[in-house]
Amino acid sequence: MNFKLFILIILAATSCRIAQTPTAVKEPTLPEGEVEIIVACSGPEYFTNAEVFRANSVGESMDLSVSKRKAMANARAELAASIQTTVKAVTDNYVNSSENNNREEIGERFESLNREVVSQELKGIRKICERYFRTPDGNYKTYVAIELSAQELVTSYHKRLQNMQEVTIDFDYEKFKKTFEAEMLKNSN
Repeated sequence: MNFKLFILIILAATSCRIAQTPTAVKEPTLPEGEVEIIVACSGPEYFTNAEVFRANSVGESMDLSVSKRKAMANARAELAASIQTTVKAVTDNYVNSSENNNREEIGERFESLNREVVSQELKGIRKICERYFRTPDGNYKTYVAIELSAQELVTSYHKRLQNMQEVTIDFDYEKFKKTFEAEMLKNSN
């Protein structure tokens, strides 16, 4: 009788242990002939989100330093384009919600300011990833990811607007900042 009870306890404990063991998730099989490519300095952790603008790129050359410069130039261009697109949307939303009669003038000034600020702020980017590879044909490949703080960008816009000599526009910083933050939240989804 004790032996049967012992066997039942062992079976119960084993079945509980099996039920608690996570089952391995089977990797989906790729169609025949396809190979997954993993790119350095890319993926979700390198996407723009509500706090930072991010961009990544690759540069290839027979010279390592040239591949670095190419990668950084491409990443900067991508980052600048992303910032300009976001700020254009913010500006359009801000200007359209403005109660001023000079909406066109406000829009033109923001576009001009956008070019100046982006150009200046790109000097403050942070490199968050940099990887180097040598290709089979002897070339160098450099992968980079960079970021720029969204808060620093908004602060820079605010400072530039305050310093404009001919501020004839009625600028509401808090309204602009809220519009900017709402646009940045769209990047988190």
